[in-house]
Amino acid sequence: MTQYNVIDLFCGAGGFSKGFYDLGFNIVLGLDNFEPVARTFKFNFPNSIVICEDIRNMYSDEILTYLRGKIPHVIIGSPPCEPFTAANPNRKERPLDRLYVDPQGQLTLEFIRIVKQLKPEIFIMENVPQIMENGLKKALIREFKDAGYNRVFFNILRAEDYGTPSHRIRVFISNIPIKPKKKHKRITVEEALKDLPPPGTSGVMNHELPPLSKKKLRRIRKLKWGQALIR
Repeated sequence: MTQYNVIDLFCGAGGFSKGFYDLGFNIVLGLDNFEPVARTFKFNFPNSIVICEDIRNMYSDEILTYLRGKIPHVIIGSPPCEPFTAANPNRKERPLDRLYVDPQGQLTLEFIRIVKQLKPEIFIMENVPQIMENGLKKALIREFKDAGYNRVFFNILRAEDYGTPSHRIRVFISNIPIKPKKKHKRITVEEALKDLPPPGTSGVMNHELPPLSKKKLRRIRKLKWGQALIR
């Protein structure tokens, strides 16, 4: 059985890669321009090549040199969502400007450029659903078609359907349909965290209570059941 090689663009600490690794894929390379997360990715995938560089400075021949003959079967990536998400009050008013004018939005086009150059069997790009708004979906289909992929699927997945205690909708844009089997039961934050020891007493990494400002504490005290500080 062929073991598929995966390249992770905008790899971060490797969360996207972890899912592929758990399913038996070979994570051969991660790319990110932020040195702390690149180091974390290397810690999580010690056998993988990690490139700490701006994707705009990378080209297929250089990536292939790093791979030393390994074929990149799959390219995955999560370009920045800030230009597209409705949670950003400063996003461009015209949807197409979020992709073609916003410098961060243009990083999505850089992902497509690398896909076009390397021609993987499969690509998967994750982002917020707003990346499909008002002409953006057609623009992305056009860009991927220009890259050589005539079939583009916009796979909408909900994190809570797959074992995550979070209401989070994401789109996975790919040249294949993605329909993972849903969990039978959604879990709550309480169920996910109830077996953790008290914060700050156990030596569990990053299990600490951050200090809260007096203003935030006042807001918390006013919350009613089912409310939250941020929606």
